[in-house]
Amino acid sequence: MVIVINSSYMHSNIRSYVIEELKDHSTSIMISGSFDPRLPKILQDATTASPISTSTFSSENDTQCGELMILNYGHIEKLVIGAILSLITLLTIAGNCLVVISVCFVKKLRQPSNYLIVSLALADLSVAIAVMPFVSVTDLIGGEWIFGHVFCNVFIAMDVMCCTASIMTLCVISIDRYLGITRPLTYPVRQNGRCMAKMILCVWLLSASITLPPLFGWAQNVNDDKVCLISQDFGYTIYSTAVAFYIPMSVMLFMYYRIFKAAKRSAAKHKFTGLPRPEESEGMISANGNVKTHKESEECTNLSKLLRNDRKNISIFKREQKAATTLGIIVGAFTICWLPFFLLSTARPFICGTECSCIPLWLERTFLWLGYANSLINPFIYAFFNRDLRTTYRNLLQCRYRNINRKLSAAGMHEALKLAERPDRALTRRHSREHFRTIT
Repeated sequence: MVIVINSSYMHSNIRSYVIEELKDHSTSIMISGSFDPRLPKILQDATTASPISTSTFSSENDTQCGELMILNYGHIEKLVIGAILSLITLLTIAGNCLVVISVCFVKKLRQPSNYLIVSLALADLSVAIAVMPFVSVTDLIGGEWIFGHVFCNVFIAMDVMCCTASIMTLCVISIDRYLGITRPLTYPVRQNGRCMAKMILCVWLLSASITLPPLFGWAQNVNDDKVCLISQDFGYTIYSTAVAFYIPMSVMLFMYYRIFKAAKRSAAKHKFTGLPRPEESEGMISANGNVKTHKESEECTNLSKLLRNDRKNISIFKREQKAATTLGIIVGAFTICWLPFFLLSTARPFICGTECSCIPLWLERTFLWLGYANSLINPFIYAFFNRDLRTTYRNLLQCRYRNINRKLSAAGMHEALKLAERPDRALTRRHSREHFRTIT
């Protein structure tokens, strides 16, 4: 429940009413021919007094926005909301710690392409440790900022930088996956540790470029004893939301579209081509139905080439299909989580002005926590589509630390053998059926 009270308006109305009453009283006294010497002091006190202090209104809660926004929770509501926010924070910390530990300590996962996933996990982990606890406390006490003027600027800087780094890392991951699919021969050669480190450094520097302007005077944050709000300057709002969200989202959607088209095109071309039909092969069947063998060696050669080509096509098709599915879910989750918050943030200065927020506090907080939830689901999305990460998670959670590398190597070899056997079996069965139909 949100109570929005314009305390300045109430104070001015009450003060005007008191002044008018006192003036009327003064006039009546003057008409009656008597004068109370205390009257000037009473009038002065009435015009200069601070807002009336009652159980409902307080001057301490007045903000430079001229409004008071309170989240009024009952005891049960506080317990439920506190439990939910604490659970989100703890799960975010646990999930992203699992990602960092898995990639850093498991040899098979220590690949350059996974460095971006580690950077994403560190950004999300920073959100959970440095941002979520302070937002949780602020929400549970009614939306009032209690951590001071100086820390407000530090908190906003951490919030903006960590969330922006998470979003931009998702954008870079989508570009990395696209290049890996469309340039399978040339891109892996360039995909080394140094290249990944440069990309990660660019992500964090660009995130800092959004954080620093309010600290150096371009756009001041809305900050007093009870309110801590990012700058509502029109130019800064457009710049920050565009760089932090709209441009990365556009890039991610474009990359997903290109990967989806590549997977669709590959699916259209992908066919399990059988051997030449026996009736079309010269000299393979005699008039009396006996099979000739003078082209058996050529047939075996064709079979080997066919198996190699189909195995390669299957590998490419599966890789493109998996990349399209994974990136589609990542982009979808990212858009659902962050789009409402950034739409609201972009529109707020134009609706409310640059000095305050007239948006209901419960709506702002709901959209904000929906965005934070993206940091929670990222580790689980990657684990769902990455068998090695999933296996490592399971072993770590079950405290099976020994021989994780050996188990992953054995599982990888087993999976490779299964993939190699599938096309052979499929083609052998098809060839046998066609050969049998021709003879009979």
